[in-house]
Amino acid sequence: MAKQTAPFAPFEWMIAWRYLRARRAEGGVSTMTWISLIGITLAVFALIATLAVRSGFRAEFVDTILGANAHVTVYQIGEVTETGRIDRTITDYEAKAQALANLPGVVRTAPLVRGQVMANLRSQNAGVQVFGMSAADLAGLPRIADPETSQGDIGRFEQGVAIGSGVARELGAQVGDRIKLISPNGVRTAFGTSPRINAYEVTYIFSAGRYDIDRVRVYLPLSEAQSFFNREDVADEIEVMVEEPEAIDTYLPIILQTAGERAQVWTWRDASGGFLRALEVEDNVMFIILSILVLIAAMNIVSGLIMLVKNKGRDIGILRTMGLTEGSVLRVFFICGAFTGIIGTAMGVILGCLFAIYIDPLFSLVNYVMGGGVWDPSIRGIYALPAELHLKDVLSAVALSLGLSFIVTIFPARRAARMNPVEALRYE
Repeated sequence: MAKQTAPFAPFEWMIAWRYLRARRAEGGVSTMTWISLIGITLAVFALIATLAVRSGFRAEFVDTILGANAHVTVYQIGEVTETGRIDRTITDYEAKAQALANLPGVVRTAPLVRGQVMANLRSQNAGVQVFGMSAADLAGLPRIADPETSQGDIGRFEQGVAIGSGVARELGAQVGDRIKLISPNGVRTAFGTSPRINAYEVTYIFSAGRYDIDRVRVYLPLSEAQSFFNREDVADEIEVMVEEPEAIDTYLPIILQTAGERAQVWTWRDASGGFLRALEVEDNVMFIILSILVLIAAMNIVSGLIMLVKNKGRDIGILRTMGLTEGSVLRVFFICGAFTGIIGTAMGVILGCLFAIYIDPLFSLVNYVMGGGVWDPSIRGIYALPAELHLKDVLSAVALSLGLSFIVTIFPARRAARMNPVEALRYE
C-alpha cells in the first residue's frame, strides 16, 4: 500500500514547478501556460476596471445631484383661485422653511422661486431655468459655491445673477457682462400681459459638474425673482437638505407632517430613480458578461493541463509505481493550474488598480490620440470618465477569478490522478 503523505508536501510543489517550467520541445506546455496567464490577467483587469468605472460613475452622478439640487423638494397641491387659475405657491414659506429646518436630521432649507425664460446676450439666445433663492442659500450648495471651478465673486450675487458655465458658453458671456432675461408672463397692464425684459450683470459663473445643470441653470436673488415672475411674498417650493441623503425615505413622514395638509414631496431619488435603476441593471449585466470572460480565460488552464497530463503520462506512471498516491498526483496538477490562476489574478489586480488610480492621464492620452471628442458631456451628463476603487470590488474580482481557476483545475487533475500506471507505461 502506498504511504500516505501530508497534503501539498514539498516534493509535490517541486514536481509541479518542474512541469510548469517545461520547455516548448516537451510539448508546448509552457506556451499554453503563458496563454492562460495572459488570459486570466486581462480578464481580471477588465473586471476590476469596469467595476471601478461603474462605482466612480455612480458616485459622481449622485454627488452632482446632491451637490446642486435639493434632497427633498416640498411643494403644495394646486388650489383653484377665484379667477380659475391653479395656484401652487406657498404663502407662509418663511415659517414653513424655519419649521422644516428645526427637524432632526435636516441640515438646511431654502425657499425657492422657479421659472423658465429666454436669456439673451448680443445676438445669442438660450432657454434657461431661473432659480430664485437667497445668497446664503446659494452659498450652501457645495457644487455651486465651489471656488475651484467657478469664476467671479459669489459674494456679489445679490447685485446681479449667477449662471452655469454651459449657459455662459452658449451666450458667450463672461463675468461683468449684462444679460437679458425675457419672460412671456411679465407685466400686467390694462391691455393684457406684456413680456418682461430685465438686464442683469453676470457676477458669478459656476460649474456643477453636470452638463444638464450647467447648460440651463441661472440663479437670481429671491426678492428679484419674486418680482420678475410676479410671485410677490410667495415661493414656489422649499428645498430641504438632510444629513443622510441615501436614507431619504426615513425623513419623509415627519417632513410631510410638518409641511402641512396640502404638502407634497419630491425627492432626489424620484427625480433620478429611472437613471439609477438603469445604471444598476447595466452594472449587473456587465458583471455577468465579464464573469463569463473570466470563465473563458480560466478554461485555457484546462486546455494546458490536459496537454500537460497527456505529455506527462509516462512520468505519472513512474511516479505511481514509485509509491505516489492518487491524492499526491491530483495535488501536483492542481498546483500547476492554481498557480497559473493565482499569478494571473495578481497581475490583473495590479493592472486594474493602476488603471483606476491613473484614469485621468490615461483618458487624456486616449483623447489626444483620437483627436479629441471621445467623451461627449451632453450625452453622458458628466465631463470626464470617473473611477472609484473599492475594496469589495477588488475582492469580488479576486474571489471570482480564483474560484473559477481552482474549480476548472480539479477536472484535469482528477483525470491525471486516476490514470492507470500500467496503461501509462504500456507503450513506453
